Amino acid sequence: MKFLKRVGLGVLVSALLLWGGLMAWAYWPAQTEVSVASLTTAEDRFVTVYGVRLRYREWGEASADRPAVLLIHGFGNSLQSFRELAPRLADCCHVIAIDMPGYGLSDKPVDFDYHNGPQAKVLIAAAKEIGLQRVIYVGHSLGGAVALQAAVLDLNARGLVLLNPGIIRTGVPKIVQITLPPLPRMSAKMFASRDFRGNFLKQSYVDPSIVTEKVIDDVMLGARTEGYMTGMTSLMKQYREGEEIALASQVKVPTLILWGDQDKNKPLSEADELQAMIPGSRLVHFANAGHYVHEEAADGVAQAIKLWLQETVASATLVSP
Repeated sequence: MKFLKRVGLGVLVSALLLWGGLMAWAYWPAQTEVSVASLTTAEDRFVTVYGVRLRYREWGEASADRPAVLLIHGFGNSLQSFRELAPRLADCCHVIAIDMPGYGLSDKPVDFDYHNGPQAKVLIAAAKEIGLQRVIYVGHSLGGAVALQAAVLDLNARGLVLLNPGIIRTGVPKIVQITLPPLPRMSAKMFASRDFRGNFLKQSYVDPSIVTEKVIDDVMLGARTEGYMTGMTSLMKQYREGEEIALASQVKVPTLILWGDQDKNKPLSEADELQAMIPGSRLVHFANAGHYVHEEAADGVAQAIKLWLQETVASATLVSP
């Protein structure tokens, strides 16, 4: 009995030491955070809704006969993810790519509700403030789940495009899904590591050479901004998945699903599952692309969106209800 007590005590002490070590690493001073103003370029614009300042960029002309498209990035990313797709849509659409709260050069408030529904409400308000009318929401990965929420919540939405969305399976690492301290802070710190982020990104591509040093630099901008560690720690504490599965049947707007078949975090069958969930949706496969289908098959994705706009959205929703 004494032996078992000693073993138990030893395990407890070891666990406490491990926890203390993890806490110390997680809260050890990280890199110096700098102002957003010092990182912005002439292309960056900002809009404030609900007290949250969001960065966005714009392509194409705004007019009554051109669809308004809002591009929503995935987890841990920013509007840079649409550097290839957005310019390819500029000849047909008014395109806005935006950093969600907590990401990129947008604000990272500690007291914000970072779940998908609240994120969607902020983006709907931002689109309205920017001047977009009858928005087509385009979302990649986590942004796909947020885009689906927006398409349901925004009664004036015009369409929905999903790029390997995190609706059925998010693909988010399991450690990020654990919210017991200090794991959220550890996750935030890991995503602030340039080496970790670069290697993590490259694993999601069929052709990892797409992840250049410039791409990594752009991805890492958010981790350099004031408030990153506290804001991202708050965001990491609020992880939830699966809520969009119940909402999928409520999508009433034309929907296009564009799927990179070599997504390492999602089985190919998930594309068919998702199409079956969303009434009347169209599914297009890209055999040689992975999770970042809009980057690895930018030309094909742009053409698929343009064709869909011509055949489905324009005829179905051009006239306001």
